Amino acid sequence: MVSLIGLMGFSTWALVLSAAAAGAALGTVLYGASINLDTAKKVAVALAEASKNGWAMAATVVDTAGDLVYFEKMDGTQVASVDVSVDKARSAARFKRPTKALQDTLAAGGEGLRILALTGAIPVDGGVR
Repeated sequence: MVSLIGLMGFSTWALVLSAAAAGAALGTVLYGASINLDTAKKVAVALAEASKNGWAMAATVVDTAGDLVYFEKMDGTQVASVDVSVDKARSAARFKRPTKALQDTLAAGGEGLRILALTGAIPVDGGVR
């Protein structure tokens, strides 16, 4: 799975990468195989595109557990973008969905407000899948 998650208003992009793999004995695909560092460094392609467009941003790659594999911040990126990038990538990996899906659930109100009680759930709009 490759997900590019962005929050353009904050000039932040988080890149969540993992490979699909066979699951447990039941044949269920859980989170897939973890990403290696060489593959994670391919985030440079996204940063090159950002640079061409004049966007200063932070890019985060996490493994299937949401743990940091690679991080890069461009010069001029706002300070808050570091935390937003890491938190969005971790949330997307651990909840197995773009953070936009969490935002949509929260925006619906009612039972969707339970999202606010989930540790690590970052319901921030802007996900691209």
